[in-house]
Amino acid sequence: MHDLSDPIISLNGLGPKAQEKLNAIGIYQLEHLLFHLPSRYQNKTRFTALDAAQVGNEILVELTIDRVEELATRQRQLLCYLSDDENRTLLLRFFHFNQHQKQQLTRGDLIQCFGEVKIGRDGLEIHHPEYRLISKGQPTLIEKTLSPIYPLTAGIHQPQMRKWINAALEALEKTVLIDNFHPTKRGKEILATNSMPTLKQALHTLHHPKVDDNIDQIANFRHISQQRLIIEELCAQQLSLLRLKSERKNKICNIFKISHTLANQLLGNLGFALTNAQQRSIDDINTDLGSNHPMLRLLQGDVGSGKTIVAVFTCLQAVENGFQTAVMAPTEILAHQHLHGFSDYLEPLGIRTALLTGSQNAAERRTQLALVKSGEAQVVIGTHALFQEAVEFEKLGLVIIDEQHKFGVHQRLSLAQKAHNTPHQLVMTATPIPRSLTMSAYADLDSSIIDELPPGRSPIQTIALASNKKDKVLEKIRQVCTEGNQVYWVCTLIEESEALRAESAINTHQYLQENLPELSVVLIHGKMNKQEKNEIMTRFSAGKIHILVATTVIEVGVNVPNASLMVIENAERLGLAQLHQLRGRVGRGFDASICILMYQPPLSNNAIERLDILRQTNDGFRIANKDLELRGPGEILGTQQTGVANMKIANIVRDGYLLKQVNYYAAEFLQLNENEQQALINRWITDDKAQYANT
Repeated sequence: MHDLSDPIISLNGLGPKAQEKLNAIGIYQLEHLLFHLPSRYQNKTRFTALDAAQVGNEILVELTIDRVEELATRQRQLLCYLSDDENRTLLLRFFHFNQHQKQQLTRGDLIQCFGEVKIGRDGLEIHHPEYRLISKGQPTLIEKTLSPIYPLTAGIHQPQMRKWINAALEALEKTVLIDNFHPTKRGKEILATNSMPTLKQALHTLHHPKVDDNIDQIANFRHISQQRLIIEELCAQQLSLLRLKSERKNKICNIFKISHTLANQLLGNLGFALTNAQQRSIDDINTDLGSNHPMLRLLQGDVGSGKTIVAVFTCLQAVENGFQTAVMAPTEILAHQHLHGFSDYLEPLGIRTALLTGSQNAAERRTQLALVKSGEAQVVIGTHALFQEAVEFEKLGLVIIDEQHKFGVHQRLSLAQKAHNTPHQLVMTATPIPRSLTMSAYADLDSSIIDELPPGRSPIQTIALASNKKDKVLEKIRQVCTEGNQVYWVCTLIEESEALRAESAINTHQYLQENLPELSVVLIHGKMNKQEKNEIMTRFSAGKIHILVATTVIEVGVNVPNASLMVIENAERLGLAQLHQLRGRVGRGFDASICILMYQPPLSNNAIERLDILRQTNDGFRIANKDLELRGPGEILGTQQTGVANMKIANIVRDGYLLKQVNYYAAEFLQLNENEQQALINRWITDDKAQYANT
């Protein structure tokens, strides 16, 4: 007798190769097979009369074989003609067959077959049906419940998967399954029995639903059995993150004594007042820094909302407490931007900064490493180079990570390991994250949102324009540059690619030079070396370049208040979040700004929807919600947060309406003993469980 905790290799007919393939999709134990749910169902519970058959539907029929013939065309075919009692006919067509199969199909025999109805030259056909020769004693195709069709991986076939899952369902019958929603040993039930099915009931319903189960609800993931599992999976996800948060809060950290000496000096130097949202975020951060557990706070702020100055105020607390800060950026351009931005605020206060990037020459790197190791550099800004082995801090106490979704958790940890005790961490993003995703993907982080822009900013007007209207754009560029402002022209590719129908930056640069000879037009792209890029950005910032033709290297970090017009070519090819980030490079000064989204007609419905939402709003959270709806969580979270994107049944976009319940139950589950919590997590989160592979 099998137990649900048994490794899958214990099943008959499941060898090491199949084990490896199933492990790759998160199936290690029999219990994991239970949660590999059908993608659809076939109805083999009743026969369909031929006069009721509809083209495109799958049907089960029981008919008589009239004749069988082999068609000697370029591709050999076996044709089996069937009829019913009313002389209505159906043709079975086989493109792959052998002689034994042909000989088995005998005139006058009764045959049951199942497949999709197609229309052929002579009437109804089914190609390569599943069939049974009833006259020859083969078992019926009739099933008592709907037949599940499972998602497969290469080398695994439907009958095998069904057999293994049915073995797991048999084991389920003989096992007392830990059911946190219906605990057997506690008086208090987390879910009332009459409101939700038990785990066993839900699993049986979803693997083998009866004909009278609401199949429309199941198809739309609104069936109560699915809701039961969706809530549990989202709870498991949240529970694993809340446990991480709880573990972190038990770690020893450096308690900062909050001081306002340097902060007040900086406020006096700023020349502008902080917004209420910025001040609220700084207060949240200071509360964390002054507590006896390490901070891990997510700072969300829309493009241009002023996250950098909040990060600078955070650095001041580390400096006043004798600690260094590491500021990690995903690109060299952004690292250099931060160096200039942070230095402008910190140097007047006597605070020394250092820079570490991958492209520094040996001499530069030695100098900067020495400043970091001695502690002379109190704020260290850099790219991935920060967490390399050669980097030693004198006393690292605070880590700030910008555009955090570009970094993996392991990269964050390797930087944190260079600190004295557990460092405080502030992770920032200019990609607003919908609340449903924050709750699910970042439940281990505390969160602050800068939800207002600094005063005086003009809203950006966004226009969509077909690519054959370039002459209108040239007129607008002339007008903008005559008024003393500057222009970004963004291309999605560096070199020409007919396949993607994208204008190349090189061709665009040449086109603008030819058509606007009176203006300075310069090209910048990711393949240029660091020195070239920095030189161009310095000239653009100083107003010496009218039009900067760029690839998306300017997506984050570039701050030129004088730039008031942005043109984005092939805008239909970019995601909403990326378009919003790019658009945020203008509108940073006091002049009215425009963003022109150029597209190649005709547009798909999805592309029309994306461009429309950008024309309607500058609100990053509305845009992020639409991006989540159109493209899913992976696009917003980046490749590092795969857990939310790769759930077994739950879908953040579709199931957002259940999140209130999820929050309630997740908090309840935190009160359970550790073994029960871990059982729930192991059931749903099977990544990196290599320990099951060889047991």
